[in-house]
Amino acid sequence: MAAAASGMRERIEALGPWFYEFDFGEFGRTASVLPPEILPIHQTRLGMVDRVVEEYFTGRLHDIRCIDVGCHEGYYSVAMARKGMREVRGVDVRPSNLEKARLAAEVFGLRNLVYEQKNCEHLRVEETGTYELCLFLGLLYHLENPMLCLRNISRVTSEICVIETQVVDEVEGVAEWGGQAWTRPYHGVLAMIDEAGEFYDDISEAGSSPVATCPSRNALRFMLQHAGFVRSEIIDPPHDAYEQHRRGKRVVCVAYKR
Repeated sequence: MAAAASGMRERIEALGPWFYEFDFGEFGRTASVLPPEILPIHQTRLGMVDRVVEEYFTGRLHDIRCIDVGCHEGYYSVAMARKGMREVRGVDVRPSNLEKARLAAEVFGLRNLVYEQKNCEHLRVEETGTYELCLFLGLLYHLENPMLCLRNISRVTSEICVIETQVVDEVEGVAEWGGQAWTRPYHGVLAMIDEAGEFYDDISEAGSSPVATCPSRNALRFMLQHAGFVRSEIIDPPHDAYEQHRRGKRVVCVAYKR
């Protein structure tokens, strides 16, 4: 037993550095590369997701299928699987992230959890089927093609999707649309963000291209509506939330299919 524990600790250490702090019990705890002042973001995000999931799926968690899109090292898909959901599937674009996620699932003995490499731009309901719960956490603002990805996750979501994202300040107004007398209102804004440094350095939380687009709140809800969700709501953060959530610079939004 001692040799097995030692071997597992060596495997965990060999995969470092880790982005998330996992408590692996007898095998130790991973140390996140994030500065201490940033780490509470993960607890806030998980706490808000837990609140939504527990309230919405009360009494039927064991029947729920969940897909975690952009699962990274599996922090949130592990948490959903440990609730006893029927099936949890994590997808991510980076093999290095998935290697850590699979090891975490192994350490926790989660047979209801699987991972696969996939870009959310190529997510197909014909291949994955549908899931009552979709997690889309910390990913939207890293995407070059957010509308395409939101349409894809809408198709694989049968009940709710929980989106957590950075947001930018609101911009609204009226645009000329073919002539001075022809105008259209615009609903929010997508800010163009240069992630070239993170992308080319293969930073694990960067998107799959050097171009990122970050929405405003109104843009987020407008896109969700046109992606096929019937309604959406931004939920209030707890009083002890991570500072960006408290200030409204990051939001957790629940999008409903029915």
